[in-house]
Amino acid sequence: MDSSVNCPFCHLTLPSSQLQRHANSHFDEDDGLAEKDEQLARDLELAQQLSIQPPSSTFTLQENNTMDEKISCLIALQYRSSFYHVKSPGGLISLLSNCFELDADTNTTVLLSGYVDHFQSLASEDAGWGCGWRNIQMLSSHLLSHRHDASELLFGGSGFVPDIPFLQRWLEIAWEKGFDALGSHHFNNSVYGSKHWIGTTECAAIFRSFGLRARIVDFGPKELQSFFLSVPGTSLTPPVVTANASDKRKAFQVYGPMDRYLVGRNSDVSQLDSIVNDQSQSSTNYVAGGSDQSMANRFPRKKEGHQVLLDWVWNYFSEESLTTSVQNRHVVITNRVPLYFQHDGHSRTIVGIQFRRQQNGVPQHNLLILDPAHRTVALERSLRENAGWKKLIKRGAHTLKKPQYQLCYIDPGIAIGEEMEQLKKIDSVFIEF
Repeated sequence: MDSSVNCPFCHLTLPSSQLQRHANSHFDEDDGLAEKDEQLARDLELAQQLSIQPPSSTFTLQENNTMDEKISCLIALQYRSSFYHVKSPGGLISLLSNCFELDADTNTTVLLSGYVDHFQSLASEDAGWGCGWRNIQMLSSHLLSHRHDASELLFGGSGFVPDIPFLQRWLEIAWEKGFDALGSHHFNNSVYGSKHWIGTTECAAIFRSFGLRARIVDFGPKELQSFFLSVPGTSLTPPVVTANASDKRKAFQVYGPMDRYLVGRNSDVSQLDSIVNDQSQSSTNYVAGGSDQSMANRFPRKKEGHQVLLDWVWNYFSEESLTTSVQNRHVVITNRVPLYFQHDGHSRTIVGIQFRRQQNGVPQHNLLILDPAHRTVALERSLRENAGWKKLIKRGAHTLKKPQYQLCYIDPGIAIGEEMEQLKKIDSVFIEF
């Protein structure tokens, strides 16, 4: 068992195994964060006043503390997660974009999210169970880099992505605030220090607790629809997410930018644009709620199998109003947040999608994925050398062999007031394979 030591910089007591990482975090802080020093000092003083005594591998938030006190302590005690920094101004996404730009195939269009840090699972820390937390870290890195409104709220405005134990504490805070009460009950209100697998519902709960509009979409065959989050009245554990609530969450319809896909995924581009324009005029606040049946079942199926999922992802990244820059005629950087991509046994992060019209005229889609199980160094090297990266990142329809999948995506804007209350109940939309 680790002995306790004091940080030579902030004098925080913590396990000796965590000292090096914690001490290094002091040097990683941006110069622009100096104005937060005074608040940090106050938070550390409050933590000492509340007599938080960290044992060899944990720290404790006392049950009798107020919510504000617990959050202040967590902000003071958390430190940034260590990860390999890709030595490129635009990170892996920039390197990936460069590889596609070198491709002379004029029949290809690539849509990418912006900057994303890759967080790999480590054998000494979270191999075999931490993929969900690593994907949350990847999404967080994008939000902190691209959305000022989100960066002011995420993790107490710290400006960095916390390590897994502190993300676990933030999930517990979300539960205590009332987000995903059924999921909280399943985990007995506690995940800190555990190796529990998590999924899209836990991802959504964390981001929703900060006011972000995190949504969930279920994909699967009709005969398994009753297993999914979007269908009320069952008591079966959803098969997609390995760890989740034992009771079903009652569904309510989500209204937002992706409704244009749910309404018209079988329409042509002009029809989709018409739907987007109509919705932008009739609904601008993306409020969750309502009692209608899922929009996913309001139109006949024309797409077969897992192509439905690929079409959904294409429509997500191709939202015209969210395009930020065109690298060249077939590489587009969007404002879309990466997608948390869950299936039974593993989760990954979708950072974009490739569309290619083959010689026979048949369209082909490839998901562009960052996997926590891959080594960041290997990803960087393969992209720099433009060799071997396709096996690591590109995933076509033939690789989607699971019977069910879930996606968690984040809409623009910050929820307040009644919308925050509505977001406390985790829901999803079901789309049939």
